[in-house]
Amino acid sequence: MAFTRATGKHRAPSRSHILTRKGAQAAGVAALAGGGVIGSLASPALAADAELPYAAPDMADTGLNQAVTTDLIAERVGAQARAQGREADEDAALAEAQAKAEAESIRKAEARLKAAREAKERANREAERKRLNSFQAPVAGSYVSTSYHAGGGMWSSGSHTGIDFHAASGTQVVAVGAGTVVEAGWGGAYGNNVVIRMNDGTYTQYGHLSQLSVSVGQSVLPGQQIGLAGSTGNSSGPHLHFEARSGEGYGSDIDPVSYLRSHGVNV
Repeated sequence: MAFTRATGKHRAPSRSHILTRKGAQAAGVAALAGGGVIGSLASPALAADAELPYAAPDMADTGLNQAVTTDLIAERVGAQARAQGREADEDAALAEAQAKAEAESIRKAEARLKAAREAKERANREAERKRLNSFQAPVAGSYVSTSYHAGGGMWSSGSHTGIDFHAASGTQVVAVGAGTVVEAGWGGAYGNNVVIRMNDGTYTQYGHLSQLSVSVGQSVLPGQQIGLAGSTGNSSGPHLHFEARSGEGYGSDIDPVSYLRSHGVNV
């Protein structure tokens, strides 16, 4: 019995038909390549791949690598920016600390200078106070040639009311301490004389002067010249007659040696 092959839609495609279809596909790819869409990718390998039902996409084709790289760059830039920000903050903090340290150093230096100036001023004031309150001998480098209360006919009171310092004519005579001149001129037996009211309320007198250097009402300091030694008035020769008094008038005399020594003068 003879069998015939079934016809219609269930007929299996022949090999020649499959080859024809593949050829058409290859031709289509070639046509796309010729149109510039795919270009040099049209090759036998690509034609072979067309038979695969699915081909995994290349990572570069999806843009994932680019996104990852961008994120990494952004993170690195951010980290660098944060690091630079921290360094800037640290630099600013260091600069501020240095500025504060320098300001503190300057403040301390100024305080030391101020303290030194004040200490020097106090020392100068104290030295001036001591100088103003100091006493010295009326004739430098001299000695007492006639003592206090020495007797003799040369004195109207019968005794010496002061002490005499050895001094050649023209020798400088100075105030023994600070005070104000209350008499300057001729004083009878005292010749040319100066009387000073001392700052402590006592009085000193300088007699037989050859020349006066001060006037009444003038303030004098310790060691300031008031005249020159001589032999004016009731005098037997050039010398300085010096008296210390508790009051301005004659007869209030006190021991001149004790007076000077009580003020630190060695006579």
